[in-house]
Amino acid sequence: MPDSTKSKNPTMFKELPAKYQELSPIPVCRVLRMWKTTLANEMVACDSSGMEVTGVAATIRMLILRKLLHLVLAKDEQNVGILLPPSVPCMLLNVALTADKRVPINLNYTSSNEILNKCVQMAQIKHVLTSRKVMERLKFKLDCEVVYLEDLAKKISLGMKLICAFQGKFLSYKTLIRKMGLDKIDPDSVMAILFTSGSTGTPKGVMLTHRNLASNSDACTEFFHLSPNDRILGVLPTFHSMGYMATIWAAMSIGMRALYHYSPLDSRAISTLCRKYGTTIFLCTPTFLRLYARRMNEEDFKTVNLIMSGAERCPVPLMDEYERRFKVRPVQGYGITETSPVISAGLPKTRHWGPDDRMPKDESLGLPLPGIEAKVLDLQTEELCEVGQVGMLWVRGPNVMKGYYQQPEKTAEVIKDGWYCTGDLASLDDDGNIFMAGRLSRFAKIGGEMVPFEGIEDVLNRILENNIDEPPKLCVTAVPDERKGEKLVVLYSEMSKSVAEVTEQLIAEKVPNIWIPDQDAYHQIEAIPLLGTGKLDLYAIRQKANAIFGVK
Repeated sequence: MPDSTKSKNPTMFKELPAKYQELSPIPVCRVLRMWKTTLANEMVACDSSGMEVTGVAATIRMLILRKLLHLVLAKDEQNVGILLPPSVPCMLLNVALTADKRVPINLNYTSSNEILNKCVQMAQIKHVLTSRKVMERLKFKLDCEVVYLEDLAKKISLGMKLICAFQGKFLSYKTLIRKMGLDKIDPDSVMAILFTSGSTGTPKGVMLTHRNLASNSDACTEFFHLSPNDRILGVLPTFHSMGYMATIWAAMSIGMRALYHYSPLDSRAISTLCRKYGTTIFLCTPTFLRLYARRMNEEDFKTVNLIMSGAERCPVPLMDEYERRFKVRPVQGYGITETSPVISAGLPKTRHWGPDDRMPKDESLGLPLPGIEAKVLDLQTEELCEVGQVGMLWVRGPNVMKGYYQQPEKTAEVIKDGWYCTGDLASLDDDGNIFMAGRLSRFAKIGGEMVPFEGIEDVLNRILENNIDEPPKLCVTAVPDERKGEKLVVLYSEMSKSVAEVTEQLIAEKVPNIWIPDQDAYHQIEAIPLLGTGKLDLYAIRQKANAIFGVK
């Protein structure tokens, strides 16, 4: 592939400082060090149930969990499922499994029973660890053995408590690491498997190594100036790569306090956590930021100085509202499960602590984090694009996944010479800021021209005066067409104008003809398919469109 250094579109690659090379590339070793030294007698995590744990208490509970796991898991059983919302027990269970040199797989409890069992089957999961409350609420029927934490707790013996209490309180972190064999872990071995959202098809199991997650934690620490003084709100689920990396491993490794709540929809509990513990970092999606803007007040965000928005485009008016009301402007971040996950981000002025920090551009996804390179290649020639030219975004760095679990052919499709193909169309400016044009799967190719679904959706929403702060009322996709190759179709739940009126206005506004859907290409459905994160479920949308318009 072409050498990025010859591009007129620079990657602005920045190395991580040498100090990070001195840290262990094994995140669980970093966590034990932090728990046993700096934060031994201070709170490291809490949740909305009222549970709080200090470093020593977290170590003891983790050791007890690790011993309990030996009672139900085979010695050679590697992949273990977890079905729990963000909470202290969820965090401790992930650390316990990793400390036992197993591979935790946090499963998506917002997916269907069918998809969940596909993930169980693909990852060869024999046991899923969960709670009775979760299973009673979700009513999943899993094709594997379900282990309830409540039942495990009943098996704790007095001897187990005493041994783990002694080890957790009196043994040094170095002794614990040697005792558990964590110093023998290969940094490039698989630490976790996270499944992709499945928005474009069946989820794939992404294998992330210890080095992947440690390097992304380091990059975030350096870029955002993270410190033990920070308090990070953990409402993103741990099946979400950002929730997993940031609110478990980055938080526990750096010494940030993690505040967990099981649902991002519960603004009342979230505001209580923010006020009580002085939240400084808020990771969220625009969908939930809109919700909080309506239901939370200025006092709730008094201590927050970093709001990073991801998963979908954050509207500038929403950024303006937060800056005006809460005195902190959200910045956009960009990441993919396959990259552990953060690739780039903007840095708000509330985090500008050095001369090298640059103000983000609202419409951009910021700069690549330290240690990560990005380049844009022409879709046809695969040559490096000029500044501002849209092409395929490729990234390279120690955060790029090991591969897809038991899918070497799919891995080979997206990783070439160490570069990962994101599947996203983007451009870079002179400073190296990334500007997203959309996913390749969100374009139709009509008459040889790329037509963006999001661009058409924006125009339609404006014409129909749809409120972008509400769930989407329409979406654009494409179905095969014998004459043009593909045909644009519009699925909508409601429209304030007739199709004829919409078409007339599109023509009056001189929208390109190729962007204008035919009048028979509109179809009303009950609701626009969405994922648990609030993003469009692209796979479900495409399947529904094909079924409606008679495409097999």
